[in-house]
Amino acid sequence: MTLYADLVVARDTGFRLAAHLTIEPGQVVALLGPNGAGKTTALRALAGLVPLTDGTVRLDDDSWDAPPGVFVPTEHRPVGVVFQDYLLFNHMTALDNVAFGLRARGTDRATARTAARQWLDKVGLGDHALTKPRALSGGQAQRVALARALATDPRLLLLDEPLAALDASTRVHIRAELGRHLADYPGHTLLVTHDPLDAMVLADHLVIIEHGEIVQQGPPAQVARQPRTDYVAQLVGLNLYRGTARDNVVTLDDASGGGELTVAEPATGQVHVAFPPTAVSLHPRPPAGGPRNSWPVTVVHVEQHAHTVRVRLDGMPPVLADVTPATVAELHLSPGTPLWAGVKATETTTYPS
Repeated sequence: MTLYADLVVARDTGFRLAAHLTIEPGQVVALLGPNGAGKTTALRALAGLVPLTDGTVRLDDDSWDAPPGVFVPTEHRPVGVVFQDYLLFNHMTALDNVAFGLRARGTDRATARTAARQWLDKVGLGDHALTKPRALSGGQAQRVALARALATDPRLLLLDEPLAALDASTRVHIRAELGRHLADYPGHTLLVTHDPLDAMVLADHLVIIEHGEIVQQGPPAQVARQPRTDYVAQLVGLNLYRGTARDNVVTLDDASGGGELTVAEPATGQVHVAFPPTAVSLHPRPPAGGPRNSWPVTVVHVEQHAHTVRVRLDGMPPVLADVTPATVAELHLSPGTPLWAGVKATETTTYPS
């Protein structure tokens, strides 16, 4: 059964969400976007916490929300939710937290607790059944919240920034565990996140939302290779420009900073040009030979970025470069330093805009 959602939610503030989502059984769809883009509004609409202004939410022929006449309240939707802060009941043990959803649906206490204990075993917390949330680590609390959401056998699983509250070292381990549980889950999953790594690792399909509208979607590898907005390019760590191509030369739009780039593949018309910051070389003077593209730039900002140093440079066009600490020392990089940037044509990717 396919989940179809035409989500239209208009708020008094003037914000309007208008997004179409389709989720297949066993599929994990990640919804990414900047703060205020509408991610949480979409999740809450699917959960029944926010009614639609227009549109529909249905699982095949079973409608959950179709204004003005149909609205299934949250407690009657087959939905499991893991919230960003987990929302565990602090006065209950882990076991009773997991059993809560089953009890709320009318399951007797003994049966609910038996099922809850099985789920705690599945997430590796069987020996913490009688522990209360305040005594759990962040990773353990996340697993209890996931077990609680799955214990009711939901047809739709909604994950709202499920790893955001974890520290970096715990996050890697819990991300891998969550991935294993999602791979075994036969229902429909929507993952709301602002972290591209969570999305790339956990999801089968990415949906990017900005200002309440979908701006790009597709398999993670495709989105990573061919970003279509500046936000997506920043997510996947690419320099992105728009311009008009004629053969192997692209004249960049003013919005992209102007200038020209020579590209590897000939093209015609409006295109995007993308390349990674690692493809950018920096030189104290115009490079002789070597890169097909070179232009004067000025250092704007220098910061540590993972195991390299990211340099933000102003020029026509502006560009991000990832260099080694040794390069920073050799070129005396600091704000205001004049340099030349170089990018080989073979390092660029060009695709229709």
